[in-house]
Amino acid sequence: MRYYAVIDTNVLVSAMLKWDSIPGNVLELTFSGTIVPLLNEDIIREYRTVLSRPKFHLTTDIVSDVVGELERLGLHLDAPELNLDFPDPKDQVFYEVVMEGRKSKDAYLVTGNLRHFPMEPFIVTPRQLMDIISDDVTNGIP
Repeated sequence: MRYYAVIDTNVLVSAMLKWDSIPGNVLELTFSGTIVPLLNEDIIREYRTVLSRPKFHLTTDIVSDVVGELERLGLHLDAPELNLDFPDPKDQVFYEVVMEGRKSKDAYLVTGNLRHFPMEPFIVTPRQLMDIISDDVTNGIP
């Protein structure tokens, strides 16, 4: 089974800083094709900008390779702007893209900051997404 998910930047950063972690597992499943990233140019730009911050000590090549692979594997969506108020305005694009994705697919928004988004069953932590995938495998859902 394939899972469609908008991956919040905090999940990507956590995965890059500690690959052997739940966020790292999410990224591994993304690179293996189990999770299809939903994204747009604004999200890609944020990934590049945040991962390139000196405090993360990631080389330009690593940032380019990771973001390039997400672009290659991802489903690019043009999402209309929604008139909503977010604690961090940069989070709005992630919500807009997941809402656009949900028009045709069962899509999730994976974040480490649930309180930054509306309470919705499709907005999940990395652990919750891994549990969903694990439950599907246990129940024989292809």
